[in-house]
Amino acid sequence: MTLRFQDLKGVYMFDLSEEKQKLLDATGNLLVLGGPGSGKTTIALLKAKKIIESGVLQSGQCILFLSFARSTISRVEQHANIVFMKSLTNHLEINTYHSFAWTILKSHGYLLCKKQLRLLPPHEAAALLANYDNKSAKEVEINRLFEQEGLTHFDLFACMCAKLLSRSNALSTILSETYPVIILDEFQDTNADEWALITQLGRKSNLIVLADAEQRIYDFRGADPARITQYITTFHPISFNFGNENNRSNGTDIVQFGNDLLTGNNKNKKYNNVECRYYPIREKNNQLILLKFAIIEACKRLRSETPKEWSIAVLLPSNSLMLTVSDFLEKTHKLKNGTIIPRIQHEVAIETAGPSIAALVIARLMEYGSIKQCNINQFLIDLCEHIRGRRGDKPPSQKDLILSTALLEYTKTGKITGKNRKVIIDESKRITERCNSLDFTGEVASDWIKVRDIISDATTDCIKQVRIDATYLRLLHKSSILNSSLSETWRRFDNYKGATEAVRNALTQEHFATSAKTWTGVNVMTIHKAKGKEFDEVIIYEGNFPGQRFIYDVEKIDQARLNLRVAITRAKKKATIFTPEGNSCCLL
Repeated sequence: MTLRFQDLKGVYMFDLSEEKQKLLDATGNLLVLGGPGSGKTTIALLKAKKIIESGVLQSGQCILFLSFARSTISRVEQHANIVFMKSLTNHLEINTYHSFAWTILKSHGYLLCKKQLRLLPPHEAAALLANYDNKSAKEVEINRLFEQEGLTHFDLFACMCAKLLSRSNALSTILSETYPVIILDEFQDTNADEWALITQLGRKSNLIVLADAEQRIYDFRGADPARITQYITTFHPISFNFGNENNRSNGTDIVQFGNDLLTGNNKNKKYNNVECRYYPIREKNNQLILLKFAIIEACKRLRSETPKEWSIAVLLPSNSLMLTVSDFLEKTHKLKNGTIIPRIQHEVAIETAGPSIAALVIARLMEYGSIKQCNINQFLIDLCEHIRGRRGDKPPSQKDLILSTALLEYTKTGKITGKNRKVIIDESKRITERCNSLDFTGEVASDWIKVRDIISDATTDCIKQVRIDATYLRLLHKSSILNSSLSETWRRFDNYKGATEAVRNALTQEHFATSAKTWTGVNVMTIHKAKGKEFDEVIIYEGNFPGQRFIYDVEKIDQARLNLRVAITRAKKKATIFTPEGNSCCLL
């Protein structure tokens, strides 16, 4: 049986196999297994629709759909709008684990901590925890910050919620009565704390688990190969396996290629709609011209097929290569034969830590500069937070730690040694003095650029990096929320008093926003960022150096297979893989 759904992009076909029909009729805890594009999300939404239409839900009750990434939530919301009638969506809540857990902690965290809880965003956490390179020492500090200061690290969300539910039968009952059915997406990626939370939620609510063991690419954050077995042992679900059913890229060999990658059976085979290209290494990243040509070809192909809405993902193994590729695509190139290769307009899914802290640095200069109170000590403190936290989950280098320690010591003693450090102090003085002399107008974009340009004049790397990271705020589409926050501040005070806190709050709210994003046009991101998304075409590119390869550690080749499979199977129509000739990926 084939179901037909229609949205603005056209007709969406869904094959309702016999196994899927059985799932719609099943009750109790369920386990839904299947490969990429097998229809796990759609069948879960159809199951939710059937439960809602049956009338068993009481007033105020919802079916809760939980997943990890905001991008995944956006895609699920789009699917829900296709599958559901508008009148039924009031009974479906789609959320991330983090946002759901934070809602509970904000309301009931006083049962665990006497301090008022305040979120510790990733970029602030990175700066605060920069000195702790030992995992256990970092965990001790995270718990201390929570217990003594009420600062709540993201890593605590799940375990603290699990603790609340285990201690409070009343709270557990309220949640189960509100959410009698909970759908858990990407279950194979849950860590131990998330599993503890799920076991508490499952005490009184029915669970529908969606999983694919071969899409487990988050082992580094605690995903466990045994998780699916733990669920079966604990909750005794009825299991359904859709195997290699393929709704996403039906009519292609994309899923077959991805599955063959796991066993090595892909070698010396040809696949429909999957292409491997081997490129020669050239000077100054000029081999990226071939990637650029491939993107232009894909754009032309898709425009001719679906002129209104089409999508391409350019997937890279690392953040550094992603930014290199993005910078290359931004430029116009002229070949020796006179051919002009235009810039390619695209979006970049970059890490948020560096740009977020850079925004706070600029906001502070605007705030204090507008009341003529900029001072070097505060600027150095903010600069050090950027130095220590801009890499997000990755700890700062030893060189950066030593530099930030010396600069922070200067704020206490007024003493500094070393020629380069003295230059930083001198430039910091000039920056604060110039900001104090600026004529702020309340035109946020103009005032922001004035301050940013003052920073741009610096010659020292650590200050120039603030300017570079601030540039990426445009790529994060945060300009509008920052503009709104700062405009409101100016209207209230006729200066930017409170701008730093306003920007901090705006960034925090944005972190939990789940507004539906449509991934149209050309999108550049890492392979991990692509998880849970789908695109018409996918182009996967690896460089020639260790930090740019699919396999960065020979002992983790199995994980590399999983990563590459996830990347390949994001494609609906065609997948292309670039690897250097003479040093090509051993998986291909």
